Amino acid sequence: QVQLVESGGGLVQAGGSLDLSCVASGRVLRVYTMGWYRQAPGQQRELVAQITRGQVTNYQDSVKGRFTISRDNVQNIAYLRMHSLKPEDTAVYYCSADVEMTGREGSQTYWGQGTQVTVSS
Repeated sequence: QVQLVESGGGLVQAGGSLDLSCVASGRVLRVYTMGWYRQAPGQQRELVAQITRGQVTNYQDSVKGRFTISRDNVQNIAYLRMHSLKPEDTAVYYCSADVEMTGREGSQTYWGQGTQVTVSS
């Protein structure tokens, strides 16, 4: 199977920075689009940023200029660098990846377990 494991969450003061990473492992043949989503208490999960295998990126308007998504196609890792964090960025951040498994046609979306990001005012 395929596993996505996130790391790098934590507590930071407003204006600070955090880096998240997500690695896809297991029966991974190829990873297509990778993304970061977040879910705050009582709210729906929302897209924060995504990046295609060809390095094309897309960001939620509220994080443009503050967050940067990147990836390593060899090691199947996605990163989210977050600067100028605000209290409203507080949420559980989830990694997603469209993965083609070895021995199976097509791809499907996998999710990580989530990592908490808390920004204090």
